[in-house]
Amino acid sequence: MVNPSSKPFAVITGASTGIGYHLARIFAENGYDLLVTADEARIHEAAKDFEAAGAQVRAVQADLSQHEETNRLWREILEFGRPVDAIALNAGVGPSGSFAKETDLSDELNAIRLNVLSTVILAKHVVQQMVGRHGGKILITSSIAGTMPTPNHAIYGATKAFLLELAQSLYYELKDYNITVTALKPGATDTEFFNRSGMEDTKVAEAAKTSNDPARVAQQGYDALMSGEKEVFAESLSTKAMGVLGGMLPDSVKAAQYKKAAEHEKKPA
Repeated sequence: MVNPSSKPFAVITGASTGIGYHLARIFAENGYDLLVTADEARIHEAAKDFEAAGAQVRAVQADLSQHEETNRLWREILEFGRPVDAIALNAGVGPSGSFAKETDLSDELNAIRLNVLSTVILAKHVVQQMVGRHGGKILITSSIAGTMPTPNHAIYGATKAFLLELAQSLYYELKDYNITVTALKPGATDTEFFNRSGMEDTKVAEAAKTSNDPARVAQQGYDALMSGEKEVFAESLSTKAMGVLGGMLPDSVKAAQYKKAAEHEKKPA
């Protein structure tokens, strides 16, 4: 157990880099103590930055694509000794390429376990705790990809659609318990995601470098969560426009656009 504190307590997954890192920083700057997790050792370096913002921080390195690691993380959360006031379920990955010819089944199953199963497990535990206390805040990182067909990124898009549906359903199910559930739906964002997903050579990865800044995505997600919003497209005007106009376009058009953006560049022979 950490030293006693009157501060609220937040948990952030995928907090070593990108959107998750900035979410943790923002929570710390707004008076939260933290438990942060990622599957890499740099989570411990990131924790030092959050401590510099005045937070008590526990850093846990855990691979949430593994069921036993997700359970271990929940035990670590309980050992913090404080009820969870807010959780940002942000960790995620997505193999890229043709489902029939290029992607590996084991990578796809790991993505499902990380994006979907770990989120469901942690949400289940947290929701049961929050309902008993009649209050709490849950941020689930979906994606604009969860609102459309995603050829060449089929498993990722499917998991993000699941997370969007989960967040929206829980929003209505839990609102009478004073629990806020917000779906964060970023567009392509300049993070480590594209390196980890093998998408460095795609048009969508190139676009991410100049479109959505992870710090601003995180700030908009945090603000939406604190305002009790059901969902937010973040962060650039183009992403927000895509989110609004996407509902007016036929799936065939959206699928063609996404497939072209997610295709790997052909290297000269």
